[in-house]
Amino acid sequence: MATPYQTGPFYGPGGLWKSRKNRDSAAAPEVYNGDDKPDIEHISDTSLDPTTTTSSANRRREAPPLVRDLDPEERARLEKALIAKIDLRLLPMLIIMYLMNYLDRNNIAAARLAGLEDELGLTGTQYLTALSILFVGYILMQVPSNLFMNKIGKPALYLPTVMVIWGVISAATAAAESFGGLVAIRFFLGFVEAAYFPGCLFFLSSWYTRKELGFRTAVLYSGSLMSGAFSGLITAGITDGLDGKKGLRAWRWLFIIEGVITIVIAFIAYFVLPNFPRTTNWLTEEERQLAIWRLDEDIGEDDWTGSQNQTFWLGMKLAFQDIKMWILMVLLFCFVASGTVTNLFPTIVKTLGYSNINSLLLTVPPYVLGVITTFCNSWHADKTGERYFHITLPLYIAVIAFIIAASTIKTGPRYLAMMLMIPGVYTGYVVALAWISNTLPRPPAKRAAALAAINAVSNSASIYASYMYPESAGPRYVVAMSVNCVTAFIAICAATLLRFMLVHLNKKLDRGEVVVGAVAVGEAIPGEAVRKGFRFVL
Repeated sequence: MATPYQTGPFYGPGGLWKSRKNRDSAAAPEVYNGDDKPDIEHISDTSLDPTTTTSSANRRREAPPLVRDLDPEERARLEKALIAKIDLRLLPMLIIMYLMNYLDRNNIAAARLAGLEDELGLTGTQYLTALSILFVGYILMQVPSNLFMNKIGKPALYLPTVMVIWGVISAATAAAESFGGLVAIRFFLGFVEAAYFPGCLFFLSSWYTRKELGFRTAVLYSGSLMSGAFSGLITAGITDGLDGKKGLRAWRWLFIIEGVITIVIAFIAYFVLPNFPRTTNWLTEEERQLAIWRLDEDIGEDDWTGSQNQTFWLGMKLAFQDIKMWILMVLLFCFVASGTVTNLFPTIVKTLGYSNINSLLLTVPPYVLGVITTFCNSWHADKTGERYFHITLPLYIAVIAFIIAASTIKTGPRYLAMMLMIPGVYTGYVVALAWISNTLPRPPAKRAAALAAINAVSNSASIYASYMYPESAGPRYVVAMSVNCVTAFIAICAATLLRFMLVHLNKKLDRGEVVVGAVAVGEAIPGEAVRKGFRFVL
């Protein structure tokens, strides 16, 4: 039984790709000549349908012509060159864009030390409300945004446009004159910024195989960690050099400068970012066929084949019916809940007793260490093909850090705890993000919905978490650190449950049983999977 996107003149019974000799009389396959036209022949299968029989699934499919004729050595050489080309085109720009995304979202924490709270006359929990309201808009927009981007198939147009809009809104924060104005700006900033991160996760999963995705996700997320380091440095410099210039306090200059930089980078991104493998025009025909086939080879299912196949409601339905998505949602929610300490990190570091500028500078080393540990852990996770221990072991370090922070007021141990908090949480977090696409790989509409829904729900933790860090709770923030310990432990439990579930499903696949949510079994999967079959990454 063919899925909706497995029909056409080049598909045989069951939606399987016809061999060349059986389609000589069919219409010529469509080729992409531009950025929005159909591309090349594609390969699909029927295994996403739980009613598919093993016999209909076990039909061998052919690679595209330009890939089929390559010998193994030439294929390996071309694939290595292709990956390098994709890396160079995607990753630097995505990192810079995400750095600005995170910087524009969280610079209000540094702005607090640059005079925002005093000049606007914020009292009580008003600052914390302004901090939290962003995540209300952030949650509302993520699922529809990801499904829309998947539908149009134009991330090279969509993501930079979103970035221009949030840059304008971020710069407009400098014009806030009251608590109400600040809250309104923050809400709409979150609403627009929501499109970027889940969109990027889906974007990367449309270009890279499962074994490549963990490290690339870490590379992307390094943008947020670097923004934490840069934020302290930038704010320290602005506070020292621009406070009072042109009659503006340092916090206003902070939003103006960073907002303008965001807009400039967005316009550059229009000329750099590609679309999906099928809807981009900067690859040669051979590279395009190889880029599409290697994803098919990895999963056993062709990825993005056309906007007509990417339905909003089907993607949401498939995602929400999969129990694995709900377990991943708990896992990621608890990760983010533990990591909300970064939302007010400059304030927490300020409790060490140093000046504002020195406190901002002291926020830099924990983020730098986080970047290093994140890269190393994710590289090793991809190299070994293992996920569970690379996710849970750093969380144990985070638990220790939270316990130290809540149990002492001595400067040395507390700063040690601060140094360990960020690496402890985010080192495993980026591997968990890659585990989403590894566990819910196809169809792309389902993956897009799952990534957005999980990211939206996980970020809801930031709505309440800010209220756990009132200045009166310092310096130990016992309640906040205790909650962080509990959520980190729940994350470990959720990862353990998911691993047991995936081991059980892999055993069923070993026996040749049909597993809903696993892509094809047997000869219907090309390449490496012909010999091994699809297996979930543990």
